[in-house]
Amino acid sequence: MTRVWKWNRPVTVREVLEDLQQERSIAYTTVMTVLDNLHQKGWVRREAEGRAYRYEAVSTRAAYAAALMNDAWAQSDNPAAALVAFFGMMSDEQRGALRDAVRIAQGPETSEASAPSPGENPGSATEDDGR
Repeated sequence: MTRVWKWNRPVTVREVLEDLQQERSIAYTTVMTVLDNLHQKGWVRREAEGRAYRYEAVSTRAAYAAALMNDAWAQSDNPAAALVAFFGMMSDEQRGALRDAVRIAQGPETSEASAPSPGENPGSATEDDGR
């Protein structure tokens, strides 16, 4: 799947084979079998082109990773504890990416509502609170 996602377009067995052969020796039939298996599992779609097929990913790599995380989380008998343990394994960079993702998922109205207005000092007293 990594090779199919890499191009982000329909690819032939030959293209994947040539790319893999830059790193190691591998047979055409091995690549063909793996792509056929991925097709049977529903991970790639294929379209005939002459005597060959062009294979294309059904979903993005990010969507696939998200589905794996969701499946793993669903297996837990204590989802909150599983998340806490998962967050504990994250690097600072990964936690930053998580915070960014949560902000994006919540949408602009949530982040705007929690952010102070321009010129507003969040710690200052207002006339209405009697300070």
